Amino acid sequence: MNIGKLIRMNRLFAHPSGRLCSVAVDHLLGYSYGLPDGLKHIRETLAAVVAAGPDAVTMHKGIAASVWQPYAGKVPLILQSTLARADMEVFEQGATPEDAVRLGADGFALAAFMGGPTEAARLRVIADCVREAARYDMPVICHIYPRRFDGGPHITFEPEDVAWVVRCAAEMGVDVIKAPYCGDVQAHAQIVADCPVPLVAAGGPRTETLKDALQLMADVVQSGARGATIGRNIWGFPDVTAATRAFKAVIHDGKTPQEAQQLVGL
Repeated sequence: MNIGKLIRMNRLFAHPSGRLCSVAVDHLLGYSYGLPDGLKHIRETLAAVVAAGPDAVTMHKGIAASVWQPYAGKVPLILQSTLARADMEVFEQGATPEDAVRLGADGFALAAFMGGPTEAARLRVIADCVREAARYDMPVICHIYPRRFDGGPHITFEPEDVAWVVRCAAEMGVDVIKAPYCGDVQAHAQIVADCPVPLVAAGGPRTETLKDALQLMADVVQSGARGATIGRNIWGFPDVTAATRAFKAVIHDGKTPQEAQQLVGL
């Protein structure tokens, strides 16, 4: 690993735990039409997230260019490039690794929904981004999700499906992989063990309670994964700063969900 990439990777995984607790506000087209309040009021949400000191924040380039100035250099930035939905009616790249360099990002992210006739094309996009990012020593973080099509396209959490897409991303040469937690600690531990690069978990679908989301993270940590990137299970709750701190307590400090909530006053 060249020194430029090593510096950026070390910024992302700077916590002594060796794990990443990052927050994503990059959902954009994932909600089709309209935005939840947590994304609609992006300035307030970013201020609340940064107040908790996350390890990184992932966003699209327009938000980075227009809203991120107060936090520039204080929290690592990950630039999201992909515009996509699980049904694959939308799949485009909205940014390049060069954009990530120009914005001062420490990572370049792209997303892929696998399964079906489009998966080879998705892998080609990943490979192309890895090739371009190598020119700048920019780490590539692949957000990859397996799909099944019974009852319409949907993300699957079956261990064999998660293991397959993790291997696909690794084969394309990415530096960090974000994939769904499969729901079974032992099975996910095997996926982690078989992955040659850092594997972090997606924050998962919106849970009924914060405690449920924190329990998912506790299981992720137990599996040996290198942390998580959380979106709606942080900015989807009223106290964004406290929720972020609670996730940090679970991911970095090994607190139980109950301990984490008590620690942050929830």
